[in-house]
Amino acid sequence: MRIGELAKRTAVSERSLRYYEEQGLLYAERTPGGHRDYPESAVDRVVHIQELFAAGLCSTKIVQLLPCMRDKDGGPSEKATPWLVDELTKERARIDRQVEDLLRARGVLDEVITAASPSLGGR
Repeated sequence: MRIGELAKRTAVSERSLRYYEEQGLLYAERTPGGHRDYPESAVDRVVHIQELFAAGLCSTKIVQLLPCMRDKDGGPSEKATPWLVDELTKERARIDRQVEDLLRARGVLDEVITAASPSLGGR
């Protein structure tokens, strides 16, 4: 499929898809005319990439993880390794630390809002 169709089917911009290629996250064959031609499996791959970006992973880490992720049928990839579980566990711990930091910051902000607002019990 062409880049426009992949963009439409995944709700990801063509610019992002080209970036994914530059980073080694996504691959396309080229037609004789030089147009990108993506396989059907590119749709699932882009969805995985988006999920990993949404989880806060960088493209360098995603390049390492993608070959190890589960296949579309839910079974483990032939390349899945204990390393993948370890790396994802580390990423989850990093996200947990960020959540804790945000909750702490929200608590401080709530205290400031309360102190600064007479209607909420402030001075």
